[in-house]
Order: sequence, then structure tokens, then C-alpha cells
Amino acid sequence: MSDPAGVSVKTLMDGIESDVCNRLRVHLVKRGGPAEYRDAALFERVRAVLNRGVDERNLDALLLPELLDGDLEWELRTHLRLTTHRRSPAGALILFAKRRVLLPLTRWLFEYSQENFRRQQRINRILFACLEELAIENARLRADMTTASVGGPGR
Repeated sequence: MSDPAGVSVKTLMDGIESDVCNRLRVHLVKRGGPAEYRDAALFERVRAVLNRGVDERNLDALLLPELLDGDLEWELRTHLRLTTHRRSPAGALILFAKRRVLLPLTRWLFEYSQENFRRQQRINRILFACLEELAIENARLRADMTTASVGGPGR
């Protein structure tokens, strides 16, 4: 697709994306990022793998959470249950105080912090997706190495 002046939109967009990635790479190196990022091709490969984890993965269909399913400690819990183990009138009084005083204060704090909880939950899911992409990439590379060593160049 090109406009009447003969400029290809795809070429222009690719150039802009390349410029943005290069500036990001240089910025990260200047701020103390890995020295390996000086290699533009290596940086692009890392960026592409992580980008697949961030943008292209369905965050509801990941292997790591399925493996952790018996242990849901990675998922943020935002519900609150108030109970008492006391069977005496003092237990009922303590529970009443918790529900009338502590619960409203806790609810206010929760609502205040809720956006941070949502952001953290999203970051956790994105990190899981990135880890899975890296594991897939590692598995592909190992399979390629195994294939190359079995059917090596001298055979």
C-alpha cells in the first residue's frame, strides 16, 4: 500500500518501529542494561520473544498457572472473611466490632489499593507468559541442537 507520492506505508512504519527499538536498546545500555544489548540483532531477538509473551499470548491459557493450579498462591486474593473461633458472647462482640469498625476501614484500604492489585495481577500474568515463551524458545533450541547433533554436518 502506498500513497500518491509513492511512499510505502509499511516501509515507513517499519522504519519508525526500527528507530524506536534502536533508541530503546541504546537507552537501556546507557542506563546499565546488559552489555549484550549492544548487539542489535540479539536485542531484537530478546525483544521479539518477550513481545510475544506480552502482546500475542492469551493470558488465560498458560501452562505455568495450570502447573500451579493445586497451589493458587501466585494469584492475588482480594476477598475478606471475618470469623471467630470463640463460642462465647465475647466472640460475638469481637466479631461485631470487626464487622462495624475494622471491615469499613479495611474496605476503604482495599479500594484505595485495588488498582495496584489489578496492575500486579496483570504483571504476574505477563511474566508467566514471558517465562512460557522463553521455555518454548529454549525447548525449540534444544530440539534443533539434538537434531543437528544426530544428523550432524559430517553425515
